[in-house]
Amino acid sequence: MSDIEIARAATAKPIGEIATGIGIPDEALMPYGRTKAKIDPEYIASLQDKPDGKLILVTAITPTPAGEGKTTTSVGLHDGLCRIGKKSIVCLREPSLGPCFGMKGGAAGGGHAQVIPMEDINLHFTGDFHAIGAAHNLLSALIDNHIYWGNAAGLDSRRISWRRVVDMNDRALRSIANSLGGPGNGFPREDGFDITVASEVMAIFCLSKNLEDLQQRLSKIIIGYTRDFQPVTADAVNAPGAMAVLLRDAIAPNLVQTLENNPAFIHGGPFANIAHGCNSVIATTTALKLADYVVTEAGFGADLGAEKFFDIKCRSAGLSPDAVVLVATIRALKMHGGVEKDDLNKENIEAVAAGCTNLARHIGNLKSYGVPVVVAINRFSADSDAEVAQVRETAAELGATAIDCTHWADGGAGTEALAQHVVGMIDEGGSEFTTLYPDDMPLWEKMRTIATRIYGADDISADKKVLDQIEQLQNSGFGKLPICVAKTQYSFSTDPNLKGAPSGHVIPIREVRLSAGAGFLVFVCGEIMTMPGLPRVPAADKIHIDDAGLIQGLF
Repeated sequence: MSDIEIARAATAKPIGEIATGIGIPDEALMPYGRTKAKIDPEYIASLQDKPDGKLILVTAITPTPAGEGKTTTSVGLHDGLCRIGKKSIVCLREPSLGPCFGMKGGAAGGGHAQVIPMEDINLHFTGDFHAIGAAHNLLSALIDNHIYWGNAAGLDSRRISWRRVVDMNDRALRSIANSLGGPGNGFPREDGFDITVASEVMAIFCLSKNLEDLQQRLSKIIIGYTRDFQPVTADAVNAPGAMAVLLRDAIAPNLVQTLENNPAFIHGGPFANIAHGCNSVIATTTALKLADYVVTEAGFGADLGAEKFFDIKCRSAGLSPDAVVLVATIRALKMHGGVEKDDLNKENIEAVAAGCTNLARHIGNLKSYGVPVVVAINRFSADSDAEVAQVRETAAELGATAIDCTHWADGGAGTEALAQHVVGMIDEGGSEFTTLYPDDMPLWEKMRTIATRIYGADDISADKKVLDQIEQLQNSGFGKLPICVAKTQYSFSTDPNLKGAPSGHVIPIREVRLSAGAGFLVFVCGEIMTMPGLPRVPAADKIHIDDAGLIQGLF
């Protein structure tokens, strides 16, 4: 059975029953049908004096076309924790329509480790992404309207940094000219679109503690500069209040359930290769008040998602993770070891050993944050015992345990051993979490630290224009902000073809973007695009509604 068929065959409980199981009263629910609901922010505020549960991060080795299964493992571990009698909640990101109709597919898990309703979650869900896109583009409209009606703020139309967004992969919109067609349409200028998940509004949405914090962050957004290079904020065009109105309902976390009827919060959805790659602070902190264990995931490999989870989200929200689960598949390790995709089902211990250099670097990186690490082998039927033994050996050499997991086929029963191990690690109290760099470190050195200590690079580079920009940001009071690196997810380097654990490379910084409202700086490295394109054969080609009115082709 396909993922969508497995999800469709599941018996979902009314969302009120799921809420009751974690202590949420009916009056605190805002239902979206039978199986989805938002949690009332006033109820969330009432939980603040409760103690926090334990926080478990799920991350992965460097992704390959063979797949790793980070979200699937997050759901499976959560179900496993519930099976062994623990009160757990899983916190995930909302999928973007771009990948759903492009190449990657949805983000609701897979096999028997999924969150449901799968179709809703992967499509419009509760409308959060639409609200974020609307709020972002409202600011865009207000900027151009402000310029049209006299430009009291003195914005230099050549130096407007605020781009538009759409939640779809559309390379044709990366660079455009707007306001064409005569004086009645405004002042022509260069513009462009990013995908919604790369929006600063998305980042603000995910890092805000409440609606008040959200509005304050929106007011700090820098939309562009005057002719004498003075920054202009969203306040100058009177945008934050109206933007917050559009986001008022979206800011409430979404409650759904797993196939095994266990609670799941799905809220926010930034990509980790072009944004900070974590679900919302509100969802995570609320879950910590309601459960003894909270499982959350960060996007793509640990060099991107986990690094940003630790250095941006944890720093901003004051979170301290208790354990890390590093997901790997034998298939992906073989690809890192040089095997082509068509040959992955053949036993190849040598390739696994070669690919384990990638696993080893991630383990070492994660341990440097002071958080105990366990490796979850997301097992496929073609994996041999000898190949699995090779992974266990590599992990053991680095002081980590590797555990077989069969959650795709067996659901929570396939992760009971992993759940027991994670609980044991946490009970031992071994976490001594620390961030990679201090706030006071200069921006250039922060980026160099990430590149050399996490990516295995020798150095970083940038042209004079970028260097001058970094110096100006440092001198303008933004030097204490953390760095959000935008780069390819397929390699430790900026070359997506360099698998394994490349060393000795240089990370080129192409562009720096200030996200003052979100509270970080985006360093765009290599050829990464903040508006992806569709593949030659997009998933949309096969997505349709059949004669019975059911959605087919969604994965």
